[in-house]
Amino acid sequence: AAATSRAMEEYRWGGMTGANQSTPQRLKAGKLPAGHLRRMLADIQRDDPRVLLGPGVGEDAALISFGATTLIAKSDPVTFASDLAGWYAVQVNANDVAACGGEPKWFLATVLLPEGAPAETAEHIFTQLRDAAAGLGVTLVGGHTEITVGMPRPIICGTMLGEVNASGAIHTSGASPGDVIILTKGIAIEGTAILAREAGERLSSSGLDAAIIERAAGFLFDPGISVVPDSRAARAAHGVTAMHDPTEGGLATALAELAEASGIGIEIDPGAVHVFAETTAICGALGVDPWGLIASGALLLAASPAEADGVLRSLRSAGIDAAVIGAATAPGNGLVILDGDSRRPIPVFERDEVARILESEWRD
Repeated sequence: AAATSRAMEEYRWGGMTGANQSTPQRLKAGKLPAGHLRRMLADIQRDDPRVLLGPGVGEDAALISFGATTLIAKSDPVTFASDLAGWYAVQVNANDVAACGGEPKWFLATVLLPEGAPAETAEHIFTQLRDAAAGLGVTLVGGHTEITVGMPRPIICGTMLGEVNASGAIHTSGASPGDVIILTKGIAIEGTAILAREAGERLSSSGLDAAIIERAAGFLFDPGISVVPDSRAARAAHGVTAMHDPTEGGLATALAELAEASGIGIEIDPGAVHVFAETTAICGALGVDPWGLIASGALLLAASPAEADGVLRSLRSAGIDAAVIGAATAPGNGLVILDGDSRRPIPVFERDEVARILESEWRD
């Protein structure tokens, strides 16, 4: 029995316990640490020649060859937001397909509902899934729904399938030293909306104006968390070498993932990174760093220097704000913020700022 118990503990925590490791690693809310994920991915067999792009730190989706067409497959859950969870699920999965240069086409949703939840909860989620899919031209093709014991709120695990022609796929790993780094819209759009919706009472108690909280809650729709239009506009110009969808961990984590996937260093001008006034106000009230706040709604991309102006013109002609925020450098240069004459590392966030701020409320 003791041996079985110890074996189960090793299985649960992915390492030895007892004499070899007195304290098993305890994971915190948010993304699995990149180093832990990297070690696990290294053991995956990759011998199917039709798999053009498999799992990797920083890559947004898998690519599978179907001859002239490449299938893009992405799975992503919605765990941060209970409000409009169905709508979120479609958007965030579509974003990852778009970041690979493709068009989102088909969606499957696994909907997990808390025991005792009102029946209307399921109906609201399905309405959100249907409306969000229709808005993107996506077809709902399947999934699974169940009521699950021990869940504090609904959780949705989505799978989005999309298409791109065989030569049109874009990888996070495509950037090279000298490329220009571009960001659309601004950072922490999704995180700002989540905090406004999930921590509204706390924000009001801090003295933040109700109009700011209301505008921030509307960030889901304006400027919006979809980057499907951003991807289309960027791809309409030539010269995009890499795209990445900044999600958990915010811009700082997305830059680190882009750098790791492409094997580059990155230099960023912080003054060029747009932070909305509402984001600044909410982050100030809660003690949040917007660079580490979930950032769906912004598309991070790299472009060749000769074509960067054309990419910016294409984005702006589509009504999408975009700016050059830095450049790709040699990998040995690391991830750096250039602020006047000073150089400092791009911050590292152990977990998303949303998780840090809201996890106590979710547990309650």
